[in-house]
Amino acid sequence: MNEESLQTFHQQIEAARAEIGKVIIGQKEVIDLALVTILTGSHALIEGVPGVAKTLLVRTLAEVLSVESNRIQFTPDLMPTDITGTSVFNMKTQEFSLVKGPIFTTFLLADEINRAPAKTQSALLQAMQERRVTIDREDLTLDEGFTVFATQNPIEHEGTYPLPQAQQDRFMLKILMDYPEPEDEMSLARRMLSAEAPEKTLAGGAVQAVLAPGELAAAKAALQQVVLRDELLAYIVDLVRRTRTHESVLVGAGPRATQAMLLAARAAAAIDGRDFVAPDDIKTMARPVLSHRLMLRPEYEIEGLTITEVIAQLLDSVPVPR
Repeated sequence: MNEESLQTFHQQIEAARAEIGKVIIGQKEVIDLALVTILTGSHALIEGVPGVAKTLLVRTLAEVLSVESNRIQFTPDLMPTDITGTSVFNMKTQEFSLVKGPIFTTFLLADEINRAPAKTQSALLQAMQERRVTIDREDLTLDEGFTVFATQNPIEHEGTYPLPQAQQDRFMLKILMDYPEPEDEMSLARRMLSAEAPEKTLAGGAVQAVLAPGELAAAKAALQQVVLRDELLAYIVDLVRRTRTHESVLVGAGPRATQAMLLAARAAAAIDGRDFVAPDDIKTMARPVLSHRLMLRPEYEIEGLTITEVIAQLLDSVPVPR
């Protein structure tokens, strides 16, 4: 990036962070990861217990970035046509007319995606990959910035259909939304007793859009100018390949993880105000990129080893380029 475009990009990101922060208390890392997902034209899996503002996050992002958003509550009886839409026969005109489903938007919140059966999940995942849907043999293109934020509850598995490993790989990042810090939860509690409650703040127009319609595409294009040295490219490839030979890993990350790490690191650098990728950008993105792509051997899971610990071991074992 030239200095002027980098400065403009960074000002926009800082303004977006500030506006989102009016609604989402704390969760700075979550906000940054969501912005990385959007800027790279990818999709994210958001995992967190109920009540940590997963739905509110996506609505706020859409408001701040001046795009449309829709929400689908996934249930066991949800059919693919409930997502994509279908052709309906009009008795008055004696013709079929297309009724588009909620997937025709820019930001789509797929709430509790693991509650829908495999057929419905597949319809969404195909749209994520191809950015188009087929209805009655007609191909329809989705919005250029189509981004899916799919949520799942990590503690309640009754009546769910867990995403297969191959389908999880379609998501660039896995964003973990944990409970807020004590001071953030206290701030939230105070705001709930006033007109500054997060839902009221968003609905009341206190959140301002920082991008005009169409400017998001220009912000995405700016990432192409972020420099990633060959040594760091080799570092990313080596890190991903080590996941396939680690003694505790049953299934390692595939080539799509390499692509995701590269794009995420560039976006992280730009968000931080730099036109070059540093090793710390790659280390920061390692957990959200790799955590949902690795499967541990059962004997290590029984011993209590976690994916996060394995990723930390991998980062320690791969030499960082100078």
